[in-house]
Amino acid sequence: MRKLEIITLGIVLFSFAVAIYFYPQMPDELASHWNFRGEVDGYLSKFWGLFLMPFISLAMFLLFLIIPKIDPMKANIEKFRKYFDWFILIIIIFLFYLYFLTIVWNLGFRFGFIRLLAPAFGFLFYYAGVLVKNAKRNWFIGIRTPWTLSNEKVWEKTHQLGGKLFKLAGIIALLGIFFPGLALFFILIPVLSVTIYTIIYSYVEYQKEIKL
Repeated sequence: MRKLEIITLGIVLFSFAVAIYFYPQMPDELASHWNFRGEVDGYLSKFWGLFLMPFISLAMFLLFLIIPKIDPMKANIEKFRKYFDWFILIIIIFLFYLYFLTIVWNLGFRFGFIRLLAPAFGFLFYYAGVLVKNAKRNWFIGIRTPWTLSNEKVWEKTHQLGGKLFKLAGIIALLGIFFPGLALFFILIPVLSVTIYTIIYSYVEYQKEIKL
């Protein structure tokens, strides 16, 4: 197992340890969902409130371990494997951060929950841009459309542009720190726009390629 994978697994196991430690201190129901105003609008039982995120983290970690082994283009994944390994670690840290905020809230501390999501999403989107920029053609990682998967040049053009746009989306997401009332807008709208735009862009570029 790679060094970063060991560190990532350590964080996953630590999240289970946190759940076990805080279990006796938690109420029977835990706040688990917040609306765009930062108000609690969803609850889970104590068990699932504490253990759902660790289980999700473990499942995602195992999935990420499997992907490089089952992808028909796994040789290409090895070409950007260091970026992918860092992305796995960042995803798990991101989930643990959300989990930590939930634990702290349910211990009785109050804060602007949505506002504190902004830097986490901003960093995640920015690094997604780094990964996308360096990703080589494969079936699981990157901007996978019928057109990027069908043409190497379209893949490269789409991912070079997508990398820059996802970084920009990450920077915009940080504005949610300063404008908490609009935090979800700054988080969701840019990344959704980038996703839609790169899909359309890949189609347009593919049409150009087949007409050459």
